[in-house]
Amino acid sequence: MEEKKLYTITAFTENHIGLLNKITIVFTRRKINIESLTVSESQIKGIHSFTIVVNSTKSMVEKVASQIDKLVEVIKAFYYEEDQLIAQELALYKMPMSAIKMINMGRFIRENNARILDMQQEYFVIEKTGTAQETQDLLEKLRPLGILEFIRSGRVIITKPMKTLDEYMDDKNNSYFYTIE
Repeated sequence: MEEKKLYTITAFTENHIGLLNKITIVFTRRKINIESLTVSESQIKGIHSFTIVVNSTKSMVEKVASQIDKLVEVIKAFYYEEDQLIAQELALYKMPMSAIKMINMGRFIRENNARILDMQQEYFVIEKTGTAQETQDLLEKLRPLGILEFIRSGRVIITKPMKTLDEYMDDKNNSYFYTIE
């Protein structure tokens, strides 16, 4: 039996209404839960990037990426294993002001490569950028101090493979042109 592990699927798309629904249906039909989803502009004007993290088998991820790639609005879909990515997430932790008195907060913040984003009379907000494990580790350290709120973004990635989206688009565009004699 094939081992399940984390994979990241990226899809470069046109920005069309209803596309998110079409993409998520591909996962629903295969009974794959999405662990994280981030959508943003890409480096090319008019092209958006979907970053989807799943815990699945390689063969299933290959099938899903292939199905997504076939959607009309999708320019190209890829999947990556963890060692092919540079990935980060953003986490915000809302803490009661009483937590500052429990530990040396300045030192704690520096040691955890975080920063205080906002301070109010009743609470303060810590921001941490890092891997999912790093943001989770900080969450566990802060739990005993009484977290009021916690939120983590979806994964954002940069891939290590060097072929750029422009190159893939050129390849795809060139495949549409045939010499007519």
